[in-house]
Amino acid sequence: MSRFPMTSGSQRFLTIYSGVLTAVFAVTMLSGFVDAPKKLSVEQLDVQRINLREPDGTLRLVVSNTDKAPGIYIKNKEYPHPSRKTAGMIFLNDEGTENGGLIFGGEKSADGTKQSYGHLSFDAYEQDQTLTLDASQDGDAHSNRITLIDQPPFPILELIQLLEQIKNLPPEEQTRRIEAFYASHGGKPKTRMSMGRGQDGTVGLGMMDAQGRPRLLLMVAADGTPKVQTLDENGKVTGELPVAAAH
Repeated sequence: MSRFPMTSGSQRFLTIYSGVLTAVFAVTMLSGFVDAPKKLSVEQLDVQRINLREPDGTLRLVVSNTDKAPGIYIKNKEYPHPSRKTAGMIFLNDEGTENGGLIFGGEKSADGTKQSYGHLSFDAYEQDQTLTLDASQDGDAHSNRITLIDQPPFPILELIQLLEQIKNLPPEEQTRRIEAFYASHGGKPKTRMSMGRGQDGTVGLGMMDAQGRPRLLLMVAADGTPKVQTLDENGKVTGELPVAAAH
């Protein structure tokens, strides 16, 4: 028991003193976090998503599982992605804009069908993919492909904004608006080269002109039969090896 009576002044002093101690403790704890080691070494890291950033906060790489898959990043701002629900890695450029990625997955479905896929892509500046590497399996059918694509010059954000504006319109009107957009913005993406294996076992190389029209095709069918074709701008075969038999 205290030998001296507790006055209102001493009560105020204790209250202030207690508050100061709390503040000092909080600052000490926060300083501990701020001054934490800048290098961490662990044997195993178990997380659902990792965001890799530059010192200024610019996002440069996202590694995630399916549930935490990111949207589309443009200048450090995230926009909804229409279909990205898969594990993988998303690459971003120096401005925090997506410029490529790696996604993958696979499973055995309820009916026992084996499915597998992988996709690696690299994007144009503020645009979609210009180089892709794909592999997929659906049961006994599988395919692999390398594709080169010319993208139009407009920033892809303009297309994203359009899709958001028209998402509640009837499908026919959405299609009309999208077609009109492409017509006024330099056209659609054009595939320039495709090399791969189809599900029927054929391997081939196709080269297209600036409008995306096939002009040279090299193929080897599943039975080993080779074929080379040249085509005009309308898709008509103008040359073929071996020479096709006359009908």
